[in-house]
Amino acid sequence: MILCDIGNSTVGMYHDGKIWTLSHNEFKNYSNKENIFYISVNDAMSNYLQDKKNFKNLEPFFIFDTIYQGIGIDRIAACSTVKDGIVIDAGSAITVDIMSNGMHLGGYILPGLSAYQKSYEMISARLAVRLNPNIILDALPQKTEDAISYGICKSIFLMLQDTCKEKTIYFTGGDGKFFSKFFKNAIYDRTLIFRGMLAVIQKEKLKE
Repeated sequence: MILCDIGNSTVGMYHDGKIWTLSHNEFKNYSNKENIFYISVNDAMSNYLQDKKNFKNLEPFFIFDTIYQGIGIDRIAACSTVKDGIVIDAGSAITVDIMSNGMHLGGYILPGLSAYQKSYEMISARLAVRLNPNIILDALPQKTEDAISYGICKSIFLMLQDTCKEKTIYFTGGDGKFFSKFFKNAIYDRTLIFRGMLAVIQKEKLKE
């Protein structure tokens, strides 16, 4: 069974526990004879798939308890796997959602790491530096490269810390593993969205 999580910039692919990533152009050239189940937050890609008979959109099958307006199907899929805790998908954007007893209480969206870095580049070409993945958040930086990494990571960390407190945090997404190391109560699960999709397929008894 092949699953696709179509995002704003890339497409996450899943097959028998294996996960890989394709660009949108690579995905358009992807072909397979069996049914491919997908969710999408990208309107252009959704329109492209409408006439592809073996691509099955799972979004109509999700039932999700929330009053939040406009929540993305990727967030719904991830949150549907968590009864209590905080779900954080750290990709091109960082989405934060609070689950309590199976109910979605709300959430918010932050720019992703790459978006933060680009904002520094817009200020000055001298600030176009690589992120230091080993930045220490409890010591003041002593050089510009670390100062930028500190400013990005610490601002995100403090926001998440204020929201999460002692709750269990479920991280997913391309930068989820990076952020999970800052929290003792964190679980990193790259398959979170795909597990939500698999649960719906099983519940609805959809044909492979």
